[in-house]
Amino acid sequence: MADQITNYQCPACTGPLHFASGTGKLECDYCGSTFEIAEIEALYAEKEAAAAEASARAEEEAARETEWETVSGSDWGADAENMRAYVCPSCGAELICEATTAATSCPYCGNPTVVPGQFAGALKPDFVIPFKLDKKAAVAALKNHYRKNPFLPRAFSAANHIEEIKGVYVPFWLFDATVDATATYHATNFTTHREGDYRVTTTMHYNVQRGGTAQFQKVPADASSKMPDEYMDSIEPYDFSELKPFSTAYLPGYLADKYDVSAKESGQRIDSRCKKTAGDLLREDVHGYATVNQSRLQAQVRHGKVHYALLPVWLLTTRWNGKTYLFAMNGQTRKFAGALPSSKGRFWALTGILTAVCSALIGFSGLAMALAKFIFA
Repeated sequence: MADQITNYQCPACTGPLHFASGTGKLECDYCGSTFEIAEIEALYAEKEAAAAEASARAEEEAARETEWETVSGSDWGADAENMRAYVCPSCGAELICEATTAATSCPYCGNPTVVPGQFAGALKPDFVIPFKLDKKAAVAALKNHYRKNPFLPRAFSAANHIEEIKGVYVPFWLFDATVDATATYHATNFTTHREGDYRVTTTMHYNVQRGGTAQFQKVPADASSKMPDEYMDSIEPYDFSELKPFSTAYLPGYLADKYDVSAKESGQRIDSRCKKTAGDLLREDVHGYATVNQSRLQAQVRHGKVHYALLPVWLLTTRWNGKTYLFAMNGQTRKFAGALPSSKGRFWALTGILTAVCSALIGFSGLAMALAKFIFA
């Protein structure tokens, strides 16, 4: 009588189990282990109960989830009298600066037409990190970055383009959170020994569990829809020990972007980021095994306070072949990000040089081989 295939998995190696009519047991196709049917049914009943319990717990956790506690709440008060808002009609960026600041172009899209408007309805930041790098230092750092790209068009790195760099205080929400996380891993170790002419490998399987609580303070999320999130993530981290209570005294000579993404809208991104970091921390604590595969991760984020801050960023926008390129550099640490254009002409010129060099080397190698054959003939 043919064996009947089931969809059960072996508890020892997770291989498929099948019902062997000869023994009346479930047998593993991989490691050869055998199990009583009642034993496997009980095991799977426990797993289903655990899954149902986990699902119910997740629903309870979602129901208990709290809103972020936004600390900011004050407006600019008397300071607003000396401030002005500028709106870019091209990309919609709304910038805040002193009334005496001449905003001649948008730092995000490079549009030279920036229309002055009324400054009202803005939330006053709690903190600010002042610029540590001036324009001269930023230009020097950018030039150094340009030299690392051999295909960068010469016109892009010309002085007139670099001087278009602008210092902008980018709005950020800073989140405090606590994550309670548990994880389960399937781990293995191997031992090998010889038995006569055979090398025998024994695989040990382990069910590894880890759990813990992670505290997060001031996890940043940029609050400007004009600024690509990947740019702001790339120029992290900021040194938050240098946070200062906000004062308009830090604004002269710079622009400040007005936030248009709420703390609530950024919360889901922060949840995902904190959960991932908590999972990474748990995984780092699993060691001493040949292989480790995560089979389950549960993480609950307990929301804390949210602060509003302005962080320093140098922005450069330039156009090349009908495209606008945005470049961002951390105004505190010099870290920078941004897609740089490539010159096809310089690429093919360098490719031609490399091809010629390779051809010359191949020709030299061929000549050397011919000489060797002549000498040893």
